[in-house]
Amino acid sequence: MSKIIAGLFSSVDGVVQDPQDWHFPYFDDEVGAVVGSLMKPRMLLGRKTYVGFAEHFAPLAGQEFADQMAAPPKFVVSTTLESAEWGNATVLGTDWVERLREIKAGDGPDLGMSGSVVLIRSLIAEGLLDELHLLVHPVVVGKGQRVFADGESFPLPLASSTQLGNGTLHVVYAPETR
Repeated sequence: MSKIIAGLFSSVDGVVQDPQDWHFPYFDDEVGAVVGSLMKPRMLLGRKTYVGFAEHFAPLAGQEFADQMAAPPKFVVSTTLESAEWGNATVLGTDWVERLREIKAGDGPDLGMSGSVVLIRSLIAEGLLDELHLLVHPVVVGKGQRVFADGESFPLPLASSTQLGNGTLHVVYAPETR
C-alpha cells in the first residue's frame, strides 16, 4: 500500500504562503536533508502547484534539478485542467478521491507532496493523507495563507518532532486515514 506524504515550510504563526520570501535564511544542509528525505518516487500536486512547477522548470529542461523535478510520475488533482504536458503527469479529474484511493491501494511507491495547501486540507478531510511534515521556521510572517483555514477543527496526532540546529522544527503529524 502506498502512502501520501506532504511537506510544507511554515512560519511559527502557520503561514505557508510564498516561502521563498522568508524561509531561505533557514535553509541549510540540515533542512536540505529533511527536504531530500521527503522526495518520493511519485508526486501528487494540486493544479496551482503543478502549473507553477511547469512554468518554472519546463524552460530549464536539461539542467539537473529541473530534470529531477520533471522525471517522476506525477498525479495532478484538478477539476479544470484538461491535460498536463510537463513532467510525466496524469490529471485526476472530478473523481480524484476514488482514483487516489485506488492508487494508494496499489503496490506502487509512495507519493510525495510539496505545496498544494488546499489539496492537503482536502486529503486530510477525505482521510487520505498519511503524514504531514511541517518545517516550522523560527520566524513570524504575520499574513498570508496558513496551513489550515479559519474554522477547521480536527485532531492531528503527533508522530515525531525534531529541533534542527538553526531553530527550525521538523514536526510530523499522522492524520487519521480511511
